[in-house]
Amino acid sequence: MPSLKDLKNRISSVKSTQKITKAMQMVAAAKLKRAQDAATAARPYAERMAAVLANLSASAGAGGPKLLAGTGSDQTHLVVVMTAERGLAGGFNTYTAKLARQTIAALQAEGKTVKVLTVGKKGREQLKRDYADLFIGHVDLSAVKGNDFSESAISIGKNLTSRFDEGEFDTATLIYSQFKNVLSQVPTAQQLIPAAAPADAETVDLGNAIYRYEPSEDAILEALLPRYINTQILSALLEGSAGFYASQMTAMDNATRNAGEMIDSLELQYNRARQAQITKELIEIISGAEAL
Repeated sequence: MPSLKDLKNRISSVKSTQKITKAMQMVAAAKLKRAQDAATAARPYAERMAAVLANLSASAGAGGPKLLAGTGSDQTHLVVVMTAERGLAGGFNTYTAKLARQTIAALQAEGKTVKVLTVGKKGREQLKRDYADLFIGHVDLSAVKGNDFSESAISIGKNLTSRFDEGEFDTATLIYSQFKNVLSQVPTAQQLIPAAAPADAETVDLGNAIYRYEPSEDAILEALLPRYINTQILSALLEGSAGFYASQMTAMDNATRNAGEMIDSLELQYNRARQAQITKELIEIISGAEAL
């Protein structure tokens, strides 16, 4: 049984840890509000961009730019895994990495060639143990301040389109965590290249009207598609940031509660041990007095 001094030191240590987790919870809650606002504000633009792409794609018909039509092959797949730079956020990074593993395993089972590009340190740490030979690059986001992911999104988009133009892959799939609410972040896989508007994207019924585009649909798509890809990447980064802070806030709240329960348990043990020691000393004193 631990001594009174050991129990006292343990209680002091857990109380210090509780203060840290409480502070981290408050910081995550403050950052969550800004991240959630940024993610929510980006959604209408991303959805409208998808709707424009869907309408133009329908007008352009078959063919079109390479970013839309693809290479004509489906053999080489690039899996872009987007996670956080930090941990202490419950299963946030783990669930995204799990979906990435499932996606990679499914593609390999079909005989596809798979390549991996990670965005965020935690995803690289978890996947490199099993798929180090598939890695073709990593994007470090540790220098990003706040939710200013614009430059990072453009850089990642240029990297992907450049690799696609050079024939390094045929299809790119983006895996990230979509923010639903404070308690729910859903790992999501989205095809990024060839660009494809979501099935639920809003489209405009033109009826029998004939639209003339100036410049042509293909020329508009050539200019629009890189921006669409950058927009989807930016949206995923913002969704991931909001999801991370929500998950971290929940995890730190649970840790604070657990620390409180541990402190209560340790204090109960301390009081019992102290009472037992006092009782023992009293018995010894009484026994000594009776002997005299």
